[in-house]
Amino acid sequence: MPVFTYKGTNRAGSTVTGEMSASNKTELQTLLRRQQITPTRMSEKGKEFNLPTFGGGVKSKELAIFTRQFSVMIDAGLPLVQCLEILASQQENKTFQKVLTGTRGSVEGGNTLSSAMKQYPKVFDPLYTNMVEAGETGGILDTILQRLSSYIEKNVKLQRAVKSALVYPIGVLTIAVAVITLLLWKVVPIFGTLFAGLGVDLPLPTKIVIALSNFVGSIFGLLIFVAVGAVIFGIKIWYGTPGGRMAIDTIILKLPVLGILMRKIAVARFTRTLGTLISSGVPILEGLDITARTSGNAVIEKALTKVRKSLEEGKSLTEPLKESEVFPGMVTQMIAVGEQTGAMDAMLQKIADFYEEEVDAAVKDLLTALEPIMIVFLGLVVGGVVISMYLPLFSLIGKLSGAH
Repeated sequence: MPVFTYKGTNRAGSTVTGEMSASNKTELQTLLRRQQITPTRMSEKGKEFNLPTFGGGVKSKELAIFTRQFSVMIDAGLPLVQCLEILASQQENKTFQKVLTGTRGSVEGGNTLSSAMKQYPKVFDPLYTNMVEAGETGGILDTILQRLSSYIEKNVKLQRAVKSALVYPIGVLTIAVAVITLLLWKVVPIFGTLFAGLGVDLPLPTKIVIALSNFVGSIFGLLIFVAVGAVIFGIKIWYGTPGGRMAIDTIILKLPVLGILMRKIAVARFTRTLGTLISSGVPILEGLDITARTSGNAVIEKALTKVRKSLEEGKSLTEPLKESEVFPGMVTQMIAVGEQTGAMDAMLQKIADFYEEEVDAAVKDLLTALEPIMIVFLGLVVGGVVISMYLPLFSLIGKLSGAH
């Protein structure tokens, strides 16, 4: 049996490391959970420095389509193994095809569907396998798969909203930097040589642009670009650590406009995930544990871990949610109503629907506001560089006209 090294946090929030024998990472994760350790890094001993593989993953959209088709087939009364065989044969993604073929073989060998899926944690996460397990236990696998496909589709929609909010400004800024760098590196030096040959008195804007051009063309400019790249890479590495992830996620949630949007997305994801799990028969403590791990934000994860701990101590769900100061007052009030009426899952789904609509509206408003700002920014910067190069020419033409 292989030996794994692990790093994680215990209930007190302290970092713990160690070694443990397990047949795979899924079993190791289960063993650590029993010891109340949340793993942040797991690697097989002796294979810590394997090169990563790129591509060949399973997209959320592909998983949603598979889940929807699977639910229809199960509802139609087809045997489980036959469903998996048909879906595997129709799958264009070779990686997903191998996963489904392996899952079918495991089910044929006598394992339950959830146990077979747990062998592929990169494709079927804990939320997926726990819901499938609940569906198998309750005899409502088709209904659970329908809920899962709806959940994944809505999650994909949320991810698309985040990309829409971030891709446009990042894309425009990248193009602006590329255009300005090209102008300073290739175009401005030609004008600089021309002005030096003509002996023209340069206005201040032109002097500033030529100085920037000289800097970009020098070794120091290259070093600045390398340093910026190194800083971005360093931040990415730091984000991979628990402390770095917590710090960056905290900063993101406190940003003026983007922070509000990310908080709404986090609330929508939390309520949708927990509501789907509870309605599918997953115990609330286990549901909170899964929701925390799939929240996508360290601040939300920490808050939900505290909520779970409070529930274990016999407190209500609402009290620790209020104390966390992460979730809006409306969310905690609606959850309190859900607790009192015994309709927690329905209330969570209503909150998720509301916040998903809020996210859509916020993204549209953000893009509407950003578009003119970005256009003006591009016009001012690029136009400023071009005009500053033509100012000496205007002055020269004026002198020549006066001389004639």
